[in-house]
Amino acid sequence: MDWDNAANAWIAAQGDDGDFSRRYVLDAPMLARVAAARPDRLLDLGCGEGRFCRMVADHVPHVIGLDPAPSLIAHARQRGGAHFVEGRAEALPFDAAAFDMVVSYLSLLDIEGIETALDEVRRVLAPGGHFLVANLASFATASNITAGGWIRRADGAREMVVANYLQHVGVSFEHGGFSATNWHRPLSFYMQALLGRGFALRHFDEPAVTDPTHPKREAYNNAPYLFVMEWQLAA
Repeated sequence: MDWDNAANAWIAAQGDDGDFSRRYVLDAPMLARVAAARPDRLLDLGCGEGRFCRMVADHVPHVIGLDPAPSLIAHARQRGGAHFVEGRAEALPFDAAAFDMVVSYLSLLDIEGIETALDEVRRVLAPGGHFLVANLASFATASNITAGGWIRRADGAREMVVANYLQHVGVSFEHGGFSATNWHRPLSFYMQALLGRGFALRHFDEPAVTDPTHPKREAYNNAPYLFVMEWQLAA
């Protein structure tokens, strides 16, 4: 995915409030975990246009957003609210133990070199540091693999076909006027990869849409496809 060329379409799609997944499902629980951890130094890994960095700035004294797309970083700097750095998750331009919390807000899906990126997350986290992750459920990314996906029944209802769940594969999709690639990985991969790097799981949730008036509330809550997990290094 060339995020630099897609920057304008992404910024327009997100707006000030974010898309459905962020605004109505993930923002509140992600902010709550940051506030509870009370980090002094936070890195937003794959910060995009900087929206979440601006949201956490009231809770964290030192916020840095990192993204590989120059156009997105330029927009984030223009908006302000944090310090923004161009760079890749696989080669973080920071010293060891530089942060108390690293956040990945729907960005692990975009990283092809995930093993190296997780090594880097562990390196830049201080002892006792937290790794906060929001991610798409693996059954949802597996539903887009060839031979999978949504199908519509004769009665108008939809069914999800999940195929090749245990594979690691890039999945192309269309969103908000641009195309992108998400990397499907089974949930067991993330669990084993983080446990193997010395992280302990402190929190796991599949947040619901709580707004009773939202038209997507019932459909989403019937099959939530987003989750939040928080991991901690030993002190």
